[in-house]
Amino acid sequence: GMSEDERSAVRRSHLGFVFQDHLLLPELTALENAALPLLLLGHPRGAAEAHAQAWLAALGLAGMEDRRIGQLSGGQAQRVAIARAQVTGAPIVFADEPTGSLDSTTSSEVLGALLHATTGQGRSLVVVTHDPDVAARCDRVLRMRDGRIVGESLREAAPQSAEGAR
Repeated sequence: GMSEDERSAVRRSHLGFVFQDHLLLPELTALENAALPLLLLGHPRGAAEAHAQAWLAALGLAGMEDRRIGQLSGGQAQRVAIARAQVTGAPIVFADEPTGSLDSTTSSEVLGALLHATTGQGRSLVVVTHDPDVAARCDRVLRMRDGRIVGESLREAAPQSAEGAR
């Protein structure tokens, strides 16, 4: 029953998106791409860019803020996309094949960054993947075939040592 404007507002403030092909704006720098969601929400440019810069640094991109997307590797561009999805603090982040176009080493690094940015932060990460290695790092896996759920598995939590249980 929401209007298009209301649905857009929910997407901007409550959802983050990471796409396989990044869907970053090539005319903008890494910093501008990462800050864009905050600017669309009406945040002042300086504050939006400072917050985006902190996310880029946390994702290993310090010093690359002024590079255009075409000047970044695939893994670096995907980290910009992760920063863009995280910058608003959205409670739910959707990642559609976030490692699909990356080599295995970069894939592992990018997935680690994405998991670190969401898990344990009171936020949810929903990943769509065909990669069993990516699925294996997720806490809950739903397997689908022809649009229907055909299986589910939960990853067991690592046992805590007596010292870790403090």
